Amino acid sequence: MTITSVSSSTTTSSTSSSSTSSSLSSLTSNFQTFLTLLTTQLQNQDPTSPMDSNQFTQQLVMYSQVEQQIDTNSKLDSLISLSNSQSSNLAMSYLGKSVTLSDGTGELSNSSATWTYNLANASAATTLTVKDSDGNVVYSKSGDTTAGTHTLTWDGKDSQGDTYSDGLYTLTVSATGSNGKAVTTTVASTAKVDGVDLSGSTPKLVIGSGEIALSSAAWVTN
Repeated sequence: MTITSVSSSTTTSSTSSSSTSSSLSSLTSNFQTFLTLLTTQLQNQDPTSPMDSNQFTQQLVMYSQVEQQIDTNSKLDSLISLSNSQSSNLAMSYLGKSVTLSDGTGELSNSSATWTYNLANASAATTLTVKDSDGNVVYSKSGDTTAGTHTLTWDGKDSQGDTYSDGLYTLTVSATGSNGKAVTTTVASTAKVDGVDLSGSTPKLVIGSGEIALSSAAWVTN
């Protein structure tokens, strides 16, 4: 089991926090300067031609609104940081466990990959297509046409008999009913989580030599 360094996400969070703090500090300094200039101007204004009160009131309101916005951004940064931390903790809890993937991803291991697919209704024609991580079609065949759950087991070979290396592949199921309309399909597979990659902005589950998004795991079992 492996865990990738978290330095990247930590640096991003720290940079965002530092930027917000710097912006607020700069605004506060400018606000104080503005008040000093305003006070001086009021003290030295021509009594016969007083300064427009609406103008400097609007400026005060503007500074106040910007200050509130920066403070809001600071609180949002804290919420995002907390959310990322919770996601990382959730991903860590998946280590060494089996997860059911609902996005069509499946692991080819020791020249074998297994998916289950479901047809909501009977179809006139069903096509099963397996693609590699680059989106290239590596295998295709006709699938079952009866309604219900079916299984595809792939040996890692294409129609010419060429063998593909172990890794993550994606199955898509296209089915059309006798009325010419698309039949609703779902695809699932099971894989073991070997590690967690926390180096990016969102955690990723390491399966074999590939990675998937945490959201791809529909549920987890021991």
